[in-house]
Amino acid sequence: MFLANDEISLELIRQLDADPFFNYIPVYHYAVRNCVTGEFVGYIDLRVGYNEVTYYGGNIGYTVFERYRGNHYAGKACLLLFHQAKQLEMSLIIITCNPENIASRKTCEYAGGKLDRIVNLPPHSDFYRQGDRRKCIYRVNL
Repeated sequence: MFLANDEISLELIRQLDADPFFNYIPVYHYAVRNCVTGEFVGYIDLRVGYNEVTYYGGNIGYTVFERYRGNHYAGKACLLLFHQAKQLEMSLIIITCNPENIASRKTCEYAGGKLDRIVNLPPHSDFYRQGDRRKCIYRVNL
């Protein structure tokens, strides 16, 4: 799977199938590249489906390497992934971030996300065990 616009491309690097035993949903992992320079600028993944983990962790996760931040690469990559999500018959995308992560909140908004709410994480969640206490829940209707 290859997705691109004039500025960035997403190259599928790994696909993980669902595993109902562990309550895992399918995941597509992509490398994000600058189309002009060919530089590898980060990662993005699409989690296909909805469960408690995607409610708190989102259907999309992204990382842009520090030296490439400030170019809206994560937001632009989200917009490209929306095409893939539609093909997979998803009508809603949830993107989450920590409330204090202003850059990630701006990315969610750049991608068209509407802040639904800020929630307290349940103590049994992996995010809570990792030290997070709250998440911003953004929704994008496709």
